[in-house]
Formats: sequence, C-alpha cells, structure tokens
Amino acid sequence: MKKHLNTLFVTSQGAYLSKDGETVAVKVENEVRLRLPIHTLGGIVCFGNVLCSPFLLGFCAERDVTVSFLTTYGRFLARVQGPVSGNVLLRREQYRRADNPEACAEITQSVLTGKLANCRTVLQRAMRDHNDKVDGQALSDVSTRISRHLERLPQESSIDTLRGIEGDSAHMYFGVFNHLITAQKDDFIFEERNRRPPMDSVNCLLSFIYTLTMHDIRSALETVGLDPAVGFLHRDRPGRPGLALDLMEEFRPFFADRLVLSLINLRQVQKNGFIKTDTGAVFMTDETRKEVLLAYQNRKQDEITHPFLGEKITIGMLFHIQAMLFARYLRGDLDGYPPFIWR
Repeated sequence: MKKHLNTLFVTSQGAYLSKDGETVAVKVENEVRLRLPIHTLGGIVCFGNVLCSPFLLGFCAERDVTVSFLTTYGRFLARVQGPVSGNVLLRREQYRRADNPEACAEITQSVLTGKLANCRTVLQRAMRDHNDKVDGQALSDVSTRISRHLERLPQESSIDTLRGIEGDSAHMYFGVFNHLITAQKDDFIFEERNRRPPMDSVNCLLSFIYTLTMHDIRSALETVGLDPAVGFLHRDRPGRPGLALDLMEEFRPFFADRLVLSLINLRQVQKNGFIKTDTGAVFMTDETRKEVLLAYQNRKQDEITHPFLGEKITIGMLFHIQAMLFARYLRGDLDGYPPFIWR
C-alpha cells in the first residue's frame, strides 16, 4: 500500500527524472544513476535545479505519487498531483465543520491536547535521560505550566482563546529549547524561533524538517480524501494547507523537534555544514542536507505502539493513521478525534 512506502528525495543539481516503463529513472550528466519501480514510492521531492519529464509527471499523477518542488534550501515552491481522491461527502462535512465555531473549537482542543502533551513529554524525557546536562528546574517549570494549559483546554470554547493558549505554550517551550541541546552547545545556539529565512543553524534544521513533515502529512490527507487547505486551528489563507498544519502540530515536538535534537546531540551534523549569507540567513550545505534527509527517512522506519490503536507501526505510518482517524471522526464513526500522544 502507498502508505507504507518511501519518498524519493532528489538533491543532485541538474538531475533529470523520466519515465522508463514502470520505473522512475534519475539521470545525472546523461548517466542513469537510479531506477525505482513506481509502486515503491509514495512521493518525490525535488530540490533546486531538478527537471521532470511531462510523461513522468502524468505517470506519477495516475499512480497517486505526488511530486513536490522545493528550492535548493528547502523552501516549498509547488507540487503536482493527480485528481482529488475520496468521498466528496467527506469533504463537504469538513467544510461544514470548518464554518461552525463550536466544531472548530472541539477539533482545536483535540489537536492542541496532542501538541501540548507531546511538548511536555519532550521536556520530561530530557530531564529523565540527561538530568546532569540540562537545567532541570527550568524544564520542570515549563512542563508544569504546560500541564496547566492542558487542564484549561477542555474548558475553553473560544478559538481565539485556544490559539492564545497554543501561542503561550509554544513561547514557553521554545524558551527552554536551547537547554535540550546537550552537545556542540557553542556551535548550535537557539535563542528564539525564526523562519523565512532561518537565522541560525537550529532554526534552519527545524524549518527544513517541518517542510518535509508537511509534505508527508499533506499527502496522507489527500490519500484519505480530505482537503489539506481547510483547517480548524489555522485560519484559511490562500496557498496555506490549514488542515495539514493542524495535524502537524502533534508531530512537531515528537517527530521533528526530537529529530533535530538527535542530529545535533549525536553529532550527525556539524557547524561547518551550514552557510551564513550576507543577509544573515542560514542554509545547509549539500552534504548536510543529504545527511538530514537520510536521518529523516530512517526515523520514519522506527517502530512504536500507537496509543489509540494499540498496534505496532512504523513512525512513517503515523501521518496516514492520524489522517484516517480524522476522516472517521468527520464521518461520525468516532465520537472525537484522538490525537497522537507520545508516551
């Protein structure tokens, strides 16, 4: 099934992708470097100067393989996909609930429960596993304050209030994020979250992995027939995948943030793997980007037990399972949306 499959990342500048029978051929300098059967792919992500033949794009659309184009540094540009799948009645129900303030609040409560609980677990695990390397008191204080926000969530019915809780929790969480860096502390310093463009190496890693995660979550939503653009926590905005951003919230701390911390703390990335431009923006070198992509794919292969289903699955499956559970909730098969909460 597609949801078990991998994403092909193409970073070689000047690469040309084409259809070769039932395979995707990657040619660099007129030499075929790679051939992959289309059925082994869930998506293709092209970085920078990478070209695709029109026949391959049509082939991928027919086989439900989304092709995304990013800049060399990982900023999203465009995507090519086939016809929207799924039941139109499901999407109509999604739109109805997005226009209903009470329904929006209920879904937002669930999404934020997952995000805040996972942020708290990241902090608590750092205190448990690296108590001698972190500021335990600072992490404990923020963990306690996030717990109080978690207790408030079921009592609040205003979307604006819920967004305020999310914003305050994120501010506190990123306020102690630098304490979670236990190695290369002089080379990787995090002061605050910034983006478009990132102004330090840690933010560069966060933004890049968030982009990759967004690609996978958006594809998962499209697979079950949901509209990634119509969200509940995130307001509608042209070009913004609101629902994908909603579902990504619960994965930011557990998946993306922890991957960034692992890359730094295990010294898989180094200071010299980043370039600071004259404007202050920071970007990865080609070698570092490849290392991050490899770590991202490997992390998706790790297994966990899903807290709601009680089954062992790969982390890469989580995006699809949560999209499926969200669709079941909208159809009325579930009383509420069960967010992914890391134990």
